[in-house]
Amino acid sequence: MSSPLYRWVVITLFALASGGSPAVAQEVKAGLADEIPLGTVVEVATRGVIVPMYAVWKKDAVATVVLYSGGGGGYGKIGENGWPGSQNFLIRSARIFAAHPFNVVLVGRASDVPDLDGFVRTGENHDQDNQAIFHAIKIKSAAPIWLIGTSMGTISVTAAAIKNGGPNIAGIVLTSSVTSSAVKGAVPTQELDKITVPVLVVHHQRDACKICTPYEAKNMADSMKNAPIKKTVLLDGGSGPSGNPCQALHYHGFIGMEKEVADLIAAWVKNPAK
Repeated sequence: MSSPLYRWVVITLFALASGGSPAVAQEVKAGLADEIPLGTVVEVATRGVIVPMYAVWKKDAVATVVLYSGGGGGYGKIGENGWPGSQNFLIRSARIFAAHPFNVVLVGRASDVPDLDGFVRTGENHDQDNQAIFHAIKIKSAAPIWLIGTSMGTISVTAAAIKNGGPNIAGIVLTSSVTSSAVKGAVPTQELDKITVPVLVVHHQRDACKICTPYEAKNMADSMKNAPIKKTVLLDGGSGPSGNPCQALHYHGFIGMEKEVADLIAAWVKNPAK
């Protein structure tokens, strides 16, 4: 592709003076719009295709957190409040991360990929896409890059740490990790001894998803023998789980305790320790 590596697509989020949406007006009234800057959509060119990412940039950022959602990937449509509307744990928690001194990047799906399954997430094309994303981020900010994945997103993050660790990635966080060897790319099946950056594993003790068991997750970091710092946190709490236990609105998605989990992750990214 002859176009630049990426181009900025600034979304017109609202115009209150001309009758902006009530939802946005309420957020502005509450001061949230001032406290947390709204993001822009960035289109990253790679392999002759485009990978979109929703990005919030801060001049005082101490880190850039790159969020990989579960399921088929992506961040959903931009809602009336100017933020991606996916219910995925990481996507719906993005504003909590943005309340910290972080750049926040939500990774979308490449234009030629309808579904980010385990084969895609561990494949060469996804690796190329990630390298292009990291390069685009570095052009915009010198803050260290931390990858955070949830559910199927942990496959992407683990693969990226194995292939692109060191100069590109400062550390990774794995939440609600895919642990079952029946799934291509499940975290324990990857070459974990090749991970050489700090790792935080976070899992809910009541995660009832059969491919993401707490029992397997609690010992997963033991195989990351070359990670300089590794920590596993098993949490309990939350409320109101509903629907499929493998979906975002159950304990698998830390329902009812999003702020607690996001703040815990943010604190560790700022000061990774065992």
